[in-house]
Amino acid sequence: MTIEQKKKTETMSFRLDSQILDKIRAESESQGISLNVLANKIFSRYADWGMFEPKVGMVPIAKPIVTALFQKLSEQETVDLATQIGHSIVSDIATFMKGSMDIDSFVSWFVTRMKISDFEINHSVKDSKNNYIIKHDLGYNWSLYHKTVLELIFNDAFEKKIDFNIKDRIMELSFEK
Repeated sequence: MTIEQKKKTETMSFRLDSQILDKIRAESESQGISLNVLANKIFSRYADWGMFEPKVGMVPIAKPIVTALFQKLSEQETVDLATQIGHSIVSDIATFMKGSMDIDSFVSWFVTRMKISDFEINHSVKDSKNNYIIKHDLGYNWSLYHKTVLELIFNDAFEKKIDFNIKDRIMELSFEK
């Protein structure tokens, strides 16, 4: 980041419950980061994701439950779910949370969603092609569901092709902006 690109910051003070502050201090120490860096992460996560979750109908659910639910579906049921419900819901949620539905805002939303879910993401750009590898450990049908949803969104909303390689624990996708 160059000096011109440096984010503008402001100083502000808050009164926090001592027990909450003790937990936040302990977490910053365990992560090896300053209290200020952790506070920025907390506020950023809330501003980018947390404040929208209840407004768009999202609920937290444990990963083993998601895995078990997707395992119970056949591949055709998974594709049907993605086509009939997932495609429009994901588009609507991304549009609401980002305020627009272009490829940059959607990809930003999707990456944030993956990070919020604590998935490992590897992103590279080669010959103007964006490549993402997402390690999720949620099973083949979870990958198939997202492959189907993303193909529909990229085809319908952006008129772009997106390529996939899906497995039980990893989803690879690539596209040109």
